[in-house]
Amino acid sequence: MKFSCALLRFVPVLVFAAVLPLAAREVSVTVIDADLALPLEGARIRVVGGAQGTEAEQAEYECDENGVAVVQVADGRQAIIQAAYPGYENARLVIPPAGGAFTLAMRLGGVLEGKELVIEARKPAESESRVGRSVTISGAEITQSAQLGIVEDVMSAIKLLPGVGFTGMFNALPSIRGGDPGDLMAAFDGYYVFMPYHWGGGFSIFDPAMTSSARLSHGVFSARYGHTISGLLEITSKKPSPQDVIFDVGLSSSAVNINLSYPLNGKGGVLFMGKITYWDPYVLLLKQFIDLVNYVRVAPYIRDFALNANYRFADDLELHGSLFIGSDGVSGYWDNSTEVAYAEKIENDMAGAWENFLGYAIAGLSWNPTNTMLLKTTIGAGFFRRALDAHMKNTLVGVPYSIEFLAKYGTQLGIGIPSAGAVWPKYSLKNEIRENYVETNADVQWRADFDWNFADALMFSAGAEERYLWNIIDDDAGVWAEEYVPDINDASGISTLPHIPGFLHYPVSYTNHTQSGALNSSLYALLEYQSPKRVIEAELGLRLDHLLYMGSDQTIQTAPAINPRLNVDFTALKDKGIISALTLTAGTGLFSSMPDSLFSIKRDNKIADFELKQNRSVTSVAGAKIDFLGGVSLTLEGYYKYVFDRAYQWMDVERSGSAGGEARSTFKFDGVGHVWGIDVMLQRRESRWIDGWIAYSFNWARYQNPGDRALDANDSDEFLGSVNAGEWFWPSFHRFHTINLVLNIKPSQTFTIYTRLGFASGTPASEVGTITSYPVVLPDGTIIEKWKRESRSTAHRMDAKRTPFALPMDVKLSWHLTGAAKTKTEIYVAAENVLWFVNTGERNKSFNSYTGAEEEGSMNANYGLPVPMVSLGLKWSY
Repeated sequence: MKFSCALLRFVPVLVFAAVLPLAAREVSVTVIDADLALPLEGARIRVVGGAQGTEAEQAEYECDENGVAVVQVADGRQAIIQAAYPGYENARLVIPPAGGAFTLAMRLGGVLEGKELVIEARKPAESESRVGRSVTISGAEITQSAQLGIVEDVMSAIKLLPGVGFTGMFNALPSIRGGDPGDLMAAFDGYYVFMPYHWGGGFSIFDPAMTSSARLSHGVFSARYGHTISGLLEITSKKPSPQDVIFDVGLSSSAVNINLSYPLNGKGGVLFMGKITYWDPYVLLLKQFIDLVNYVRVAPYIRDFALNANYRFADDLELHGSLFIGSDGVSGYWDNSTEVAYAEKIENDMAGAWENFLGYAIAGLSWNPTNTMLLKTTIGAGFFRRALDAHMKNTLVGVPYSIEFLAKYGTQLGIGIPSAGAVWPKYSLKNEIRENYVETNADVQWRADFDWNFADALMFSAGAEERYLWNIIDDDAGVWAEEYVPDINDASGISTLPHIPGFLHYPVSYTNHTQSGALNSSLYALLEYQSPKRVIEAELGLRLDHLLYMGSDQTIQTAPAINPRLNVDFTALKDKGIISALTLTAGTGLFSSMPDSLFSIKRDNKIADFELKQNRSVTSVAGAKIDFLGGVSLTLEGYYKYVFDRAYQWMDVERSGSAGGEARSTFKFDGVGHVWGIDVMLQRRESRWIDGWIAYSFNWARYQNPGDRALDANDSDEFLGSVNAGEWFWPSFHRFHTINLVLNIKPSQTFTIYTRLGFASGTPASEVGTITSYPVVLPDGTIIEKWKRESRSTAHRMDAKRTPFALPMDVKLSWHLTGAAKTKTEIYVAAENVLWFVNTGERNKSFNSYTGAEEEGSMNANYGLPVPMVSLGLKWSY
């Protein structure tokens, strides 16, 4: 009994002890982005250990606009919470028995941790811009500025950076700091992509869905990379989540994107991406406003598939790979016969088809043998095949001579000016232009990189590259040429013609059937120094590039290009008032690249060893960057570039009587150029309410072709608008001023306004003069009347005429909807070329050489459309 009473007295103590662990406490958890320290609104938190009962363990909490969620955990005990957010890796945090506020940092999916970070921390991060070397845009910035429009393209964001020349909507080949647009080299995960473009350069193949960051190097960048004298675009692939299945769908009025990320045992994953465009609605709509669009029969299309995969066998060993297969094309046909004012009838028969197939496969291995060493090797193979089949037949029937022509040449032609009511003398003309072009290219690449952090302040790097490119060109073209002759009777060989000056109109054929290869071999070594607290950073590197051309009937090599490079960064101020850091930089280096025209060289061109040269440039950059509190930075850079050994070519026509002629190419490798400029960029990194940048670029670029042919007084200069031999000239792509203002305004967490407003000064244009008629002799002896308008290039003059300025503006409105724990939904409406009524393009009117009349329109393509391009879209992620 005494025992029973004692037990009863102890029951309340047992009950209290049993209930005590069930008492709950509330803790505040703030979830942020590990790199940007930004709150992640909508992040989901679940207690996976140490909760108050089964219901608490199943409860899920959602973070508010400040990234904060109040979570219930058991009082007096340790708890474990797990956070999930779309696009980020799941993260866990241990909550100790005491404390009321904690912070949990999450990283974007695919960010790897481990020993490799010891080495990688010494290199510029994928999300880091380096003054004097490169500008980087993150995945979030790509999402804002590249996921817009009828084709989502990473180049849409790159074209907004300082130092990048304006090109218009349908051109992904900008001039980088005054360099030739074709010299921009792209590298995807270290693999050089030879032709990464759709529609011959209209858009790049780099979709924002497959890209985590993009870095444009337009200064004195590291000796690790080469094959360009102007700019290097480094694309880093988006890695799959190693833990979660993520499914993304993007549906717009012009395309559909599907992405699936699938994990592999928590050690890696596979990311699938597919894109299909459908422009038929746009083409149908534009046909109502633009007559030329009626020519289109098969609307422009893009079909892409990509795969990225990685697997970490251990903390120090990772395998990764990428695969891309894409195609694009367009075709049209136009056949009509109409009566016009200046002739009895005009017949047009035009047809054209463009097809392009391309792809590449990459595999790479990263290994940390020790905490201070990193070994990387990459192997890849790629191909592309592009084909153009086009012809145009133009027939004019019953075209009357003008009274001015008959007054000047009628006596020699035996034709008088008809009296009133008489039949006016007439002529007929038939022209045909054709081209069948097929180019096939394949390449194999291999590279190895070694980094050794052998001291606290020093790192040594070395590597080797091999690129073999194999190319086949089959080009068969036929056009018509006109050549001035002082006596059409003697030059044509037709004795019945009068002895008067005029032009011979004859067919010209051009054929190029070549099969060739090129081997690029490269070695590099560099030493990086980083003082304590990163006050002084320096990089000294040396790169050697050699090119061997192997044609079907010849082998030519270049002298090795020796490319030393030096960069020095100095942090002059740090944490002084509102200034977080002030960094000064200076650098200089040499660069080389393969000539674009390499695969068109034939034995007939008679190019010897070492006469073939790589394009070269020496570039010097000085700059400063101020980082302010609040994520605002100001960058100022000045640069000078001397271009030498630049390749160029021209076409000569060898005529045989009036029956026809043949075109031949001439190659030279002695082009030079002087380029200097200033780039300024004020940027605010991603923030809660407003972010973006304003960038201004001034560029001065003059080139010279010393070995160019000399044009005589009657060499059709008024038609070609050519610059004479040895004259310095502004290149056709040159612009003095470019301004881009990019603003992302976020009135709420669910609504974003993206705006881009730009300004670009004009490119060199030709001066036009008086319009006169002249006699032209056809191969059959018929003399027709044609009209010419004097047109001469002013690109060699300092006061060169310029096309009008461009004022591009794009707007995108996005609504971000909340849903279940792992879903994200975005609905957007976007409009490109909003100020279309201001962007009038070339102001010179087009000219009809058969009537002598000026017509409204553009003389040159400006890669734009005279209408705004509107797109609607829905993006959903789970």
